[in-house]
Amino acid sequence: MSDTTTEETATGDDGDEPTPVAPPRVTVPVTIDGRAHEAEPGQWVIDACQDAGAYVPHFCYHPRMSPVGMCRQCLVEVEGPRGPMMVVSCMTPVSDGQVIRTATDGVKRAQEGVLELLLANHPLDCPVCDKGGECPLQDQAFSHGPGESRFVEEKRHYDKPIPISELVLLDRERCILCDRCTRFADEVAGDPLISFTQRGNATQVMTFPDEPFASYFSGNTVQICPVGALTATPYRFKARPWDLEETESTCTTCSVGCRTVVQSSRDEVVRVQGVDSDPVNWGWLCDRGRFSFESAGSDVRALAPLVRGADGLSPVSWSQASAAAARLIRDAIDESGPGSVAVLGGARGTNEDAFVWSRLAAALGTDLVDAQLGDGLPASIFAEPQATIDQAAAARTIIVLGPDLKEELPVLYLRLRDAAEKRRSRIIEFSPRATGLSGVTWTQVPTMPGTQAETVRDTLARHEIAEQLASGDVVIVAGRSNLAEAAEHTMAAVTAIRELVPQARVLPVLRRGNVRGAVQAGMVGSQNGPAPVLERAGAGGVSCLILLGADPIADVPDADLARRALAGARRVIAIDTHLTASSSIADVVLPAAGPHERSGTTTNLEGRVSPVAQRVTPRGTARADWMIAVEIAERLGIDLEMSTIEDLRAQMAAQLGAFGNAVVEVANGRGATDGVLGATAPVERTDAAVLHAPGRNAYDFRLVVSRTLYDRAVGTVTSPHLEPLARSAALHVHSRDLERLGVRDGDSVNVVGARTSVVLPVVADDGVMRGCVWSPFNQTGADIRLLIDLTASVTDVRVETL
Repeated sequence: MSDTTTEETATGDDGDEPTPVAPPRVTVPVTIDGRAHEAEPGQWVIDACQDAGAYVPHFCYHPRMSPVGMCRQCLVEVEGPRGPMMVVSCMTPVSDGQVIRTATDGVKRAQEGVLELLLANHPLDCPVCDKGGECPLQDQAFSHGPGESRFVEEKRHYDKPIPISELVLLDRERCILCDRCTRFADEVAGDPLISFTQRGNATQVMTFPDEPFASYFSGNTVQICPVGALTATPYRFKARPWDLEETESTCTTCSVGCRTVVQSSRDEVVRVQGVDSDPVNWGWLCDRGRFSFESAGSDVRALAPLVRGADGLSPVSWSQASAAAARLIRDAIDESGPGSVAVLGGARGTNEDAFVWSRLAAALGTDLVDAQLGDGLPASIFAEPQATIDQAAAARTIIVLGPDLKEELPVLYLRLRDAAEKRRSRIIEFSPRATGLSGVTWTQVPTMPGTQAETVRDTLARHEIAEQLASGDVVIVAGRSNLAEAAEHTMAAVTAIRELVPQARVLPVLRRGNVRGAVQAGMVGSQNGPAPVLERAGAGGVSCLILLGADPIADVPDADLARRALAGARRVIAIDTHLTASSSIADVVLPAAGPHERSGTTTNLEGRVSPVAQRVTPRGTARADWMIAVEIAERLGIDLEMSTIEDLRAQMAAQLGAFGNAVVEVANGRGATDGVLGATAPVERTDAAVLHAPGRNAYDFRLVVSRTLYDRAVGTVTSPHLEPLARSAALHVHSRDLERLGVRDGDSVNVVGARTSVVLPVVADDGVMRGCVWSPFNQTGADIRLLIDLTASVTDVRVETL
C-alpha cells in the first residue's frame, strides 16, 4: 500500500494549536498498460482501468449494481505469481503491484470470440432498431469484433415485440442475456418481476405469466439495456440518436431533484434519460418523472391568455390579459385593502419564479402567501439541523416519519433501500400502514394517526432501540404520512426525537418539486400555512386569489375547503401550464411555460440547487412565471427593478444570502451535474402545537389518506402512457376488521364522516393497521377528500354496509 499524504496535523495561525487535517489517503499501486496508477482499495479492475483512461469493453457490468461476470467481454490479462492469465475484470479486485494489460493479442482474440458468439443469433436489424446509433453491441462489434462471422445457421426467432407493461416492449431475439434488467429489478428496485426463463440455448428474459412488469422504475431497464431488447413505448420509432438535441436538466416532478438529460427532435421533447448524479439519483428515474414529458402536448394545455367574459373564457392578447389581471388586483386593493390579495402555489416553478412573485406580493403589501396546499409541513421544519440524501443513506439509523417513499419520492426510496440492503443503515419506520420500505426496515412500528409523538417516545425508550440510536449518526426522514391528519402531529414527533436524540438531523420530504426553493425565495407568509388563507378566502376575506401552478380543487386534501375558497374569492387569476379544475373557473388564465420550456434553477428536498434547462420552445404564447409577474407589476406601476434574468439573480444574491449565491453559481455553470448545496435561508423555529387526538369510538376507524405515484394529477392524466396506470378509489381495510364488519373484499361500503359520506369498494389489506382504513388520494371514483377537515386534528369515519 502507498500513502499519498504524510502530514497528520498542521500548525494553526498562532503557532500553538495544531489544526487537524484529513487522514492519509490509502491507495493501491497497479500498472495498467505500462503506466503506473493509484487505484482505490477494493476497486474492481474494470473501474481502475476506466480511471486510468484504458477502456475495457463490457455489457453486463454496471457501476451501480453488483458484478456478475455474465458476458465475458471485459476480459483483461493480469500478471500474477504464476505468470499472465486472463481474468474477468468486473469481478477481479485490484491488488498491490498488480500488472494489468487490456489489449494483448490473447485478450483481443477472446473479445472477438465473445462478440462472434453474441452475434450468432442476434437479428442484426440495426436499421429499424431503436438502439441503433447508441448501441454498445453495435459499437463494440466495430471496435472489438472479428469483422466477419463463421456462423451461417438460421438465427433464433421469437414473436416481437411483447408488451411486458404499459411502458416497456420486449424483443427477445435481440437480448444478449447480460442480466442488467433482471439485476436492476431485483437488486435495485426490489421488484423482481422480470427474470430468466428456460435453460441452455433456450434461455430468455421474460415476465411471469399474467403478471406484467409493473415496476415504478421500469424505464431504467430500458436505459441500461445494452441492446434494443427493451424499448420504451413512448419513444419507440420516434427518433434516431443523430436526430436528437439534448440538454442536461433537473426533474421537478417531485422534490428529489433527479438529474436528467432532456432530448428533443423537431422542437419536441421525445425522451428523458437519467444522469448519474452521485449525491442525488445515481442515474435512476421513476417512470412518472421519465415519461410525464408527454403532458406538454396535451389537448388541455393552456396555449394563449384567456379572460372571462359573458360567454366564458375567451382567448385574448397578452397585453389585454396582463391589463385585465392588473385591473383585478387593483380593484381588490381599492375595495378591501392590500391584505385581501392572496398568492397560493409556486412550488412547480423555478427559484427565480418564486422570488419575483414573492417580491410582487411584498410590493402589493400582502402577507397571504404560501407555496404549499395543505399537504406539506410548516416551513419551520427547515429550522431543524438539516441532513442531505447522502447523509441519510449513510446514517447508522434512519427514522422514517413520512409518507410511503416508494409512492411519493421513488428515487429517495431507492437510495434508502440500498442503504438497508447493503446493511449500512437500520431503518425504524413509524407508519399506520405497510409501505415500500417495510420489507427492508429493521423495526416497523404501527402508529395510530394522532399518536406519533407518544409512540415515538415509547419506542425510542426501548433498550435495544436506544442502543441502536447511540451507535452512530441518526437522520429523521420527516414528511406527511397522512393527509387526513394535522401536520403538527409530525412536527411534534420530530421534536420528540430531537429531545431524545439531540444529534439527529432532519431530511424534510415535502413532495412538490420546488417547495423548499419557493419557501427560501420568500413564498411563505406569517399566516401559518395555506389553511388560514383558504379559510379566509372561503369566508369572503380574499378579494383576489392568484394561483401559481396550483390547483386547489384537485390538490388540497380538504375538498370542501378548496371549493369554498375558490367560490369565496371574488376574483381569481391563474398562472398555469394546463386548464385544470381550478384554472377553468378563473377570471384570467395566463399560460405558463412548462418544465422543459424554461430556464432557471430548482431546489430539492435537501436544499441542493440545480439547473433547469430550456430544451424546446414554449407551447403557444406561454411565458415563464417570473416574466408574467414583472409584466403585471409594470401594469400596476410597480418597478421591480429587473428586466432580465441576470437582474433577477443579482437581486437574489443580494437579498437571499447563501441561497441566492447558490442560485447564481448554478446559473453560471458551477455544479453542472451535482448542483450546489445551498445554505438554508433563516427560518424561525416554532414549537409544534400540542394536539390531542380525540378518543376513538370502538365502532369508528381512523382515516389515513396518502398519495400514490399515479393519480389524477394533471401531469399524469395528460400523459397518454401514464394515464391508464392510475388506480381507482377504494377503501383498504385489514381483513380481520372486514370480518368484524361482515364485509367481503370487493363489496361497496358507505364511509361516513363528520360532514358527509362517500361510497367506496373495499380491499382487504393486512398492511393497514387494525382500527385504521386507508384510501389513496385523488383517484378516479368517489372523492375521499370530502371527508377530510384540514383544520381537524385527525379524521374518524364509520364504515357501514349498504
